[in-house]
Amino acid sequence: MNIYSIIYCEKTNKIQEVKMERKLVIIGAGPAGLTAGIYALSFKINTIVIEKAFPGGNILLTERIVNYPGFPEGISGQELAENMKNQYLGFGGQIITGEVKDIIIEEERKIVKMVDGSEIKTDAIIIASGSSRKKLNVEGEKEYTGRGVSYCAICDGFFFKGKKIAVIGGGNSALEEAIYLTKYADRCYLIHRRDSFRASAYLQEELKKYPAITPVLSRVVRRIEGDGQKVHTLVIENKNTGEIEKISIDGVFISIGQKPNVEFIDGKIEQNPAGYIITDYKMETSVKGIFACGDVIKKSLYQIITACGEGATAANAAEKYLSH
Repeated sequence: MNIYSIIYCEKTNKIQEVKMERKLVIIGAGPAGLTAGIYALSFKINTIVIEKAFPGGNILLTERIVNYPGFPEGISGQELAENMKNQYLGFGGQIITGEVKDIIIEEERKIVKMVDGSEIKTDAIIIASGSSRKKLNVEGEKEYTGRGVSYCAICDGFFFKGKKIAVIGGGNSALEEAIYLTKYADRCYLIHRRDSFRASAYLQEELKKYPAITPVLSRVVRRIEGDGQKVHTLVIENKNTGEIEKISIDGVFISIGQKPNVEFIDGKIEQNPAGYIITDYKMETSVKGIFACGDVIKKSLYQIITACGEGATAANAAEKYLSH
C-alpha cells in the first residue's frame, strides 16, 4: 500500500510530502473534477483535487445557468461552483492550489510533477483540467489584452459601461456574453465569420430581445487597433465581397471556442488531433489507472451536466481499478 500525503510549508510556499495513505489525485476543480471528488470520497478513496486557479472552472464565467436540473429559476455560475466546492469539502476533501507540469508513469505508480518542483505520488489520476478560450491570433490582440481585449465578459464587462464593444464568435458562449454585456455597453456588435450563428435556437431567439446587439455576419477579424494604451478600432473583412471595414469600439470580447488544457500530458495518453483526450465509456484513457472527464475529453456535448456525469463515472471506474 502506498502511503503519502501533501501539505504546504508556509516558509517555502511549496508542497511537501508526509506519510499518509493517498490513492487518487484529481487534476482540475471544475464540475467534473469536483463531482469526481465527491464520489471518490463517498467510495472511501483518499482524494485530493489540484486546481491552478479557482474552484468552479469555466462555470465561473457564466452569469446565469438555466438548464441545470433542480434550479427552475436558474442559478449563477459562481453560486453553483461554490455549492459544488463546499459539498466536496464537506465530504472531507482537500483542494491544493497549484499547476501541474507533467505526469510520470512508472508501471502502477503515477507521479504528478508540479510547476514549483514538488511531486505527488499516487495510484490513480483523474484528469479534469477542462478547457480555455482560443485566441484569434491577429495583430493587436496580444498587445491590447487587458487594455480593451478580454476573454471574460463577467470579469471585465463592468469596465465598459456606456461604451461600444464587439463580441467575436457565434456559439452559445458568444451569444450569452453579448446578452450579458448589454447590462453595461450602449452598443454591442456580435461578429461571426459564418452567415448564421451556431448557438442554440433558444439563444438566437433571446438575442432578438436586445436591440443594443447588432449582428455582423460573414466577417473575419483582421486586426485590432489602438492608440498604444487602449483599443479604438476593429478591422474586419467581408467574406462575401472582400471589402475591409472598420468599426469604432472601446473593447473586444473574444469567444471563438475552447481548447483542452492538456499541456502537462505531452502525448503520453491517446488524444485526437485537436488535443482532446480519448476515453472509453468508463472514462478510462489509454493508460491504466488514468481517467479523464469533462471538457478535456472528446465528446459530443460540452455541458455542466455531462461533465458531472462523467466525473461520477470516472470516480466509479477509479474505485474499481484501485480495488484490484
